[in-house]
Amino acid sequence: MKSLRGRRRLTDAMPAVRILSRLDIKGPNVVKGIHLEGLRVVGQPGEMARRYYDQGIDEIIYMDIVASLYGRNNILSVVEEAARDIFVPLTVGGGIRSIEDITTALRSGADKVAINTAAIAQPDFIDAASNTFGSQCIVLSVEAKRWPDRDGWEALTDNGREKTGADAVEWAAEAERRGAGEILVTSVDREGTTRGLDLELLDAIHRRVRVPVIASGGVGEPGHVTDAIDRGCVDAVACAHVFQYDICPIPDFKAAIAAAGAEVRPCAA
Repeated sequence: MKSLRGRRRLTDAMPAVRILSRLDIKGPNVVKGIHLEGLRVVGQPGEMARRYYDQGIDEIIYMDIVASLYGRNNILSVVEEAARDIFVPLTVGGGIRSIEDITTALRSGADKVAINTAAIAQPDFIDAASNTFGSQCIVLSVEAKRWPDRDGWEALTDNGREKTGADAVEWAAEAERRGAGEILVTSVDREGTTRGLDLELLDAIHRRVRVPVIASGGVGEPGHVTDAIDRGCVDAVACAHVFQYDICPIPDFKAAIAAAGAEVRPCAA
């Protein structure tokens, strides 16, 4: 593990970087793939969420990865179950298309909602959502993939299945102006590879927005998180593969980051 000594360090005036668990859900199962493709069942959402909560996770993201494709949202029962005995912030995404959908999600126990497809199709949805519920409830989910023929990244929808032609960095900046309270940035190029976060992408977006940036896609070890903290381009990191395949338990993961000089929230004793 590399030390952050002599490089950028978080100070007492800066909040600790949050470590999140991301659970991509298809039907009754948590699934995982590479580049959002080749999905394999890795467990059950209730059992996994409870285990991560007991280990000291800071927040949990539930993403219904086929909801937009089929025009439905089937994970609210999962959120209802989790909210009964898991007391960390819960974010739900996938199939959130209207103010009514957000109301239902929040009443089911979610603290925040992540929106992507509906926001791209109708950007005013972000304004309406933030005005109704407050920016703290609204997370813009950006699925970004490098353009094949020029610099930068394209924003995708439908779990990376649909191209939009929109520049991911510009879209994140617009979403913040419209009222998004956080930006969840998933690198499609790095997702599931465990090769590390796309620091260039995260840096580009972090420089354009003032709201928290949540990094997702590519984490395979604690050092990948400290690399991003050192660069100053993340406020939180959502992990999947590294926890789901038991590469590193959450207490050890946080301890390694802290040992490198970064500030993370401690696990409960």
